Amino acid sequence: MIHIKNTDEIELMRQSAMLVSQTLAQVAALIKPGITTLELDAFIGAFIKDNNAVPSFLHYRGYPFNSCISVNDVVVHGFPNKNMLKEGDIVSVDIGVYKNNFHGDHAYTFVLGSVDNAVMQLVQETKTSLYKGIEKAIAGNYVGDISAAIQAHTQTKYGYGVVRELVGHGIGKQLHEDPDVPNYGKRGTGKKLREGMVLAIEPMINMGSREVYTDKDGWTVRTQDGKPSVHFEHDVCVQKGKADILSDYTIIEIAEKGNPNLST
Repeated sequence: MIHIKNTDEIELMRQSAMLVSQTLAQVAALIKPGITTLELDAFIGAFIKDNNAVPSFLHYRGYPFNSCISVNDVVVHGFPNKNMLKEGDIVSVDIGVYKNNFHGDHAYTFVLGSVDNAVMQLVQETKTSLYKGIEKAIAGNYVGDISAAIQAHTQTKYGYGVVRELVGHGIGKQLHEDPDVPNYGKRGTGKKLREGMVLAIEPMINMGSREVYTDKDGWTVRTQDGKPSVHFEHDVCVQKGKADILSDYTIIEIAEKGNPNLST
């Protein structure tokens, strides 16, 4: 069932989404070679709680951490661990918060130090594809219009692998609501977009094949060929004419540019 949000509910969702953005901005300032993803996860949990919210992911369907931190060939749902991050890692950080009875959920990929041009292009064009999808998130369009725009930019234009086993989703009082929002598909197909629908749009794009597998932990999803994967995600409210992005990458990008350990 698709839940249409009213104006007051959308503003409450914006607060939840913005807290995720603020948390990711803090991560952008902290992340560096030598830090562990477990240390980042502990900071994320504490920051969310200090801001009178609850980490959405913690204990969700048994998930044991505050965040998902996915390094290099990990597509999504990476377990924070004691391994130190190193120069050349690409690190996707996915965070959810529950505040004011609504969830916020989005992700950002960071590049530690120098990487080759092909990896940097994958990061940049995955991020661009997110906005290509968001451009189609307007009332009267279809979910397939979002999907097709992301696929056209990543697969058709650059030859990247578009993950099919995992998709974006509606979001609201539940972390995952209808409709599913795939990153591949045909224009004019799927659910019709209505004003007040809130979607978590999240391209998950592989440098090589789209094929993935899940580790024995039951959560960590990796690329089958071991090549890097990138994940970006925004919370978006469908409106007439132009989508309303509830989350904010600007504060993350400012922190990212201020961290000498990161490439942008």
